[in-house]
Amino acid sequence: MSTYSDFHIRRMTQDEVERVAIEWAAQEGWNPGLYDAASFYAADPDGFLVGLINDEPVACISAVTYPGNFAFLGFYIVAPSYRGKNYGLKIWNAAMARLQNYNIGLDGVIEQQPNYIKSGFSLAYSNIRYEGTAKPHDFNHPEIVPVHELSFDELVRYDARHFPAVRPVFLKHWFSQPESASLAVVHKGKIAGIGHLRKCRAGYKIGPLFADTPDIAEQLFCALGNFATPEEKLYLDTPEINPAAVKLAESYGMGKVFSTARMYTKNQPNIDLKQVYGVTSFELG
Repeated sequence: MSTYSDFHIRRMTQDEVERVAIEWAAQEGWNPGLYDAASFYAADPDGFLVGLINDEPVACISAVTYPGNFAFLGFYIVAPSYRGKNYGLKIWNAAMARLQNYNIGLDGVIEQQPNYIKSGFSLAYSNIRYEGTAKPHDFNHPEIVPVHELSFDELVRYDARHFPAVRPVFLKHWFSQPESASLAVVHKGKIAGIGHLRKCRAGYKIGPLFADTPDIAEQLFCALGNFATPEEKLYLDTPEINPAAVKLAESYGMGKVFSTARMYTKNQPNIDLKQVYGVTSFELG
């Protein structure tokens, strides 16, 4: 029988992010990307914690910091046989201690909102995971280009208009994943939208999907969808607060799978959610 004295918390290795955090997330039905671990770990190698008893992982959490004053919590999971024994609370407190000076965001399950509120979080809005089926589109738009053809500095600046922090290290890894596609719309010499599709445990996810207008978002959605294997599952995580994003998903026959509560400990970041059609990930924001 384990005791609290047996339990200790340390930083994860990249291999443990894959074997513990990503694998447990898959078992929970969160459908992570096949190559997410390297991108996530690169964002903040100190930001992934594991709780162990006799070297056996029993709990995990991510507490990833970004340049500036923003951080994001994710991968808050306790192994089923160890739940209800306060190991989750212990690793939660360790993550919160690491982030005490940050504005912290998270995408939590709706039913856990009261617990997050006790820890100082406030509800900003809900995100909805939509599921559909990948279908080829007869689509050829001259303003759509591969992301790797863009100035990386311009890409980072455009992303930072739609995310609460500048994240160049993460983006470099995210847009370089195997079995993925990264596209942008360039209008009059300026980036007007970016999108990324990646292979997941089941099907594909599109995220991020940022666009100046609903039409540009639809262009990117269709173009990215052409990189997916036809008839496989296709997922898009949309802010419910953006009606155009919801309309885009539903107009292509996608249905709601579940919702998350986007919450913050301080202010809601000043980004234009009307241009956010697809969240990058529920784990890192």
